[in-house]
Amino acid sequence: MSKRGLVLIVTGSIIILAAAGYWFKSARQSHPDELLVHADSCSVERPVPRLYGIAIDSFTIEEGIVKRNQTLGQILQHYSLREGSMARLVNYTKGIFDVRKIRTGNRYTVFLSRDSLSQLQYMVYEHSPVDYVVFNFIDSLNVDLRQKEIISRQKNVYGKIENSLWETVTHNNINPNVALEMSEIYAWTIDFFGLQPEDSFSIIYDELYVDTVSVGMGEIHAAYFRHAGKDLYAIPFVQDSVSTFFDADGNSLRRAFLKAPLRFTRISSRYSSARLHPILRIVRPHYGVDYAAPVGTPVYAIGDGRIVEAAYQSGNGYYVKITHNSVYASQYMHLSRFGEGIKAGVYVKQGDLIGYVGSTGLSTGPHLDFRVYQNGSPIDPLKMESPPVDPVKPQNLAAFDSVRTLTIARLNEIGPRGYSGQDFLSNK
Repeated sequence: MSKRGLVLIVTGSIIILAAAGYWFKSARQSHPDELLVHADSCSVERPVPRLYGIAIDSFTIEEGIVKRNQTLGQILQHYSLREGSMARLVNYTKGIFDVRKIRTGNRYTVFLSRDSLSQLQYMVYEHSPVDYVVFNFIDSLNVDLRQKEIISRQKNVYGKIENSLWETVTHNNINPNVALEMSEIYAWTIDFFGLQPEDSFSIIYDELYVDTVSVGMGEIHAAYFRHAGKDLYAIPFVQDSVSTFFDADGNSLRRAFLKAPLRFTRISSRYSSARLHPILRIVRPHYGVDYAAPVGTPVYAIGDGRIVEAAYQSGNGYYVKITHNSVYASQYMHLSRFGEGIKAGVYVKQGDLIGYVGSTGLSTGPHLDFRVYQNGSPIDPLKMESPPVDPVKPQNLAAFDSVRTLTIARLNEIGPRGYSGQDFLSNK
């Protein structure tokens, strides 16, 4: 080969190498991640699968259910433990988790070493759908209380009343807590013992999940009830650093008095000026409302006030009387027993537990005889109008108007199919 040909080949090679170097440098500057992915694609490691935060690739896993009257010691005796582990476990868990309170039917998982000894390394006990306990037997004993990840899913729910709010919720596979929360929100404005067919409700709330299992309700974003031809909105608004519900006019849904002193029962007898007494068999006034309910049903004070009587009387049985102000008083009769600390002279707040339904005194069966007095004279509790408290302040009306407009628009989108729009996920 001539010297000229050799020079051309060498020169060409240098040019090609230089061009390749320039291209690699430019490409690395403009797409550094892309090049790294291609270079390392053969060495990417897959994530190790975990259970309760424990890598499971080094253990043999066994699962079980706590049997009736089974103790933690009885469960652990089936596994190989280091000498003295149980004694250390009992001492170590004091003040962290009471091992005597493991519950029948709850799950547990054990992690065993993959050697000939098959020793217990970890045990995980699920105390609730959310809470679990990790017992670590490796080297020195360690006990750790943990929680599963909770997912919040926003839900829009609609229901039409057939007989009662509770039946509507349960028959339509709606979270039963919806009935409880709705009764709390509208406790001052709706008589839930007087709901009518064709009444309806809508609610926007967060339902909490662990995996795919519902574990309760989170925040309530808005609610609506169509009752007796009236539209009753519940609009959340923060005032004075406190979030509460207001109606569309900016009045608080909270009232001076609750509509009823107990939940989810039925009215067995109404206020009347002439009623045949079921025991005495004579016609005389019945100045109260009878709520039929099982013995032991909690009874709550309808408003703030001072207890003036908490005693036993032959006709009334065990009863409590509360003076709320200079105008109103309420009385609760035929109780089976009083609430803790309930006695004459004690001041109670609205919603405080004052006693339990019974059948003491002149009574044919378990019920609460509930009475209200205005200026010393009995009135029909079901017709008592209670004024709202703490309306939206004038300086907050502009902010409330914006919240109200958006909230009502969202509620009006929820139709009879029980769902409208999307579910929104977030981690709690």
